[in-house]
Amino acid sequence: MPRTNFQELLDAGVHFGHLKRKWNPKMAPYIFMEKNGIHIIDLHKSIVKIDEAASVVKQLAKAGRKILFVATKKQAKDIVAEAALSVNMPYVTERWPGGMLTNFPTIRKAVKKMNTIDKMMSDGTFETLAKRERLQVTRQRAKLEKNLGSIADLNRLPSALFIVDIQKEVNAVREATRLNIPIIAMVDTCCDPTPIDYVIPSNDDAAKSIALIVDIMRQAISEGLEERKMEKDKEVPFEGQSEEGADTAPVRRTRARRQRTDEEKKEVKEEVKGEEVKGEEVAEPVKEEVKEVKSEEAPAGAEENKPE
Repeated sequence: MPRTNFQELLDAGVHFGHLKRKWNPKMAPYIFMEKNGIHIIDLHKSIVKIDEAASVVKQLAKAGRKILFVATKKQAKDIVAEAALSVNMPYVTERWPGGMLTNFPTIRKAVKKMNTIDKMMSDGTFETLAKRERLQVTRQRAKLEKNLGSIADLNRLPSALFIVDIQKEVNAVREATRLNIPIIAMVDTCCDPTPIDYVIPSNDDAAKSIALIVDIMRQAISEGLEERKMEKDKEVPFEGQSEEGADTAPVRRTRARRQRTDEEKKEVKEEVKGEEVKGEEVAEPVKEEVKEVKSEEAPAGAEENKPE
């Protein structure tokens, strides 16, 4: 079942493209017609592409992967930030930090620096600094928070990017393409869809259009996270595992194995003891028979040895 319908897209103005003179011929497969000098996007194709993109982000979320939302244009900032925060995904709504993907270790160092400043403020070290130094550190912290605060929890490269307006976010597209990171993007009629893995032909300028598409992606991610949580809850812990963790399980298994070994040794000893008793019972009649044979042979031998 489609995640949206034709009427919802129509009401949000998803079908409005750019002026005909600004179009990119590579978007021709997604254009329905031209009206009053403006290209109209084929919403039937948009529905198919939206469902495809939603399926991808859902599977990524289910696998525990991170999707980086990118939207620095004014009308998309707040919409994208709110949606990303609701599903605990990283996002960039201010200036794209150059080398954020291709030079990720350096970006991580900047994030660690921000965390160090936070630690200074919490443990009282910040108060021991001079007034001028405190002012410098505070300004530095504010700058880092503005540019990198939304990606502070991103410990490794994202598994995919969701971009609003690939013309404006050309640096993000370039870096993701270089690293072969899949890109899901809202693509308008003036853009080149070639570097995009999952194209969503849509109006990337209207706030209603952006809000609708972003919300569909958010719902798909939320579903993936919910399914991941359900699968984890269904996992049955192996024998001996406690709720606190599996650390005690090997000890319990070893103890049980030791008990089984002791029982087996005990059974073996009892069997050996039983065989010894049985052997003694069998040996007694044999000894008596030997004695009788010896007593019969002894007189005969004695008569032969007598002197004549």
